[in-house]
Amino acid sequence: MNTALKKLELSLPMGSLQAYVQAVNQVPMLSAEEERELAVRLQRYDDVDAARRLVLAHLRFVVRVARGYRGYGLPEADLIQEGNIGLMKAVRRFDPTLEVRLVSFAIHWIRAEIHEYILRNWRIVKIATTKAQRKLFFNLRKTRTHLGWLSRDEVKQVADDLGVSTAQVLEMEARLNAHDAAFDGEVDDDEGARRMPAAYLEDHRYEPAAGVEDADWESASNKRLSAAMQTLDSRSRDILARRWLEEKKSTLQELGDEYGVSAERIRQLERNAMQKLKANLLEA
Repeated sequence: MNTALKKLELSLPMGSLQAYVQAVNQVPMLSAEEERELAVRLQRYDDVDAARRLVLAHLRFVVRVARGYRGYGLPEADLIQEGNIGLMKAVRRFDPTLEVRLVSFAIHWIRAEIHEYILRNWRIVKIATTKAQRKLFFNLRKTRTHLGWLSRDEVKQVADDLGVSTAQVLEMEARLNAHDAAFDGEVDDDEGARRMPAAYLEDHRYEPAAGVEDADWESASNKRLSAAMQTLDSRSRDILARRWLEEKKSTLQELGDEYGVSAERIRQLERNAMQKLKANLLEA
């Protein structure tokens, strides 16, 4: 790397976006032969200096790509930073034996990183997770010609162009038109407070007081059931226990064979025992 390029690299400003853009535009572009030579050095000898020169020479291209995504309301500096990460990944994976320039190869990696950043940060709740949803997210914004909802014909046209179903188009359109809601924002009245997510999404499963209350209720219920079972005769207790309480439940026929009666008789005994048990529980 020549001295002028080294000085430029060391002086790349980090505080001012405009100064950064001006600086990267001053980095000399590489010819096809220079690019191939540097890529070969990186591939064969893991030459870090060659990788650095390849990255520096293409930073201006990342800026141009990132500026195409300013309409999402995210900081331009962050978009450029994510694009730079994609560029570095592309430089590491670039094969100089292929007859293609690095810029053509890197565009896919740059856009992929920017897309991932936008999907992570555009909304609090991730708006697109599947491949079809990602495609819709970035294409619907470009396809829509007005601010209102798409017409039926427009929905069908978008679905045909992108190779997805009309239901997927409508779902993504609804997501794009939705807005994030504050979890526990300030409101002026009780009615508004009840509509806040914090009012109906609270999870009480692991609240200590509720846990103690549930444990006490379960213990009391088990004691009542045990006491009610003791009021039954031994055969009825055995039938109910093996039909309802044991992990491996016995069939009517198995119990009938054991007690020397029919399966129907076991069913009658089970029904009568259950009625007595319910009556005893109500009286307890």
